[in-house]
Amino acid sequence: MTSKPQYTISDLAREFDVTTRTIRYYEESGMLAPLRDGQTRLYNDADRVKLKLILRGKRLGFSLSESRELIEMYDPDSDNRHQINALLNKIQKRREQLEAQLHDIRLMQDELDEAEAKCLEALSDCEEA
Repeated sequence: MTSKPQYTISDLAREFDVTTRTIRYYEESGMLAPLRDGQTRLYNDADRVKLKLILRGKRLGFSLSESRELIEMYDPDSDNRHQINALLNKIQKRREQLEAQLHDIRLMQDELDEAEAKCLEALSDCEEA
C-alpha cells in the first residue's frame, strides 16, 4: 500500500517560490486545509494543486475571492463546463480591465511627451535669449 504524498509548508514555499507566511495566509483564509502533526503542517496533493491555482490566479490579476469561487466550482464528477465558462468570463473581464489601463497609459505617455516637448522648447528659448 502506497501512502499519498505529503508536503511541508517549507516544501511548498520552496517549490512555488513564495514565503511560508503567504501559505499561512491562504490557510487562514480557508483556501488550504493542511493536516497537523504537532506543530507541523502537512499538505496533500489537493492542497498543492489549490496553491498552484491560487498563485496562477494571482498572476492573472484575479482576487483571492475570485480564485476561491473558481476552485470551489470544480466537480470531479462533471465536465466542469460551468467552471470553465466562469473562468472564460473572468479572463474576458480582466482583459478588458487591462485594455482600459493600457489606453490610460498611452494617454499619459502622450501627455508626458507633450509636456517634455514644451519644456525643451522653453529651454531652447531661454538659451537663445
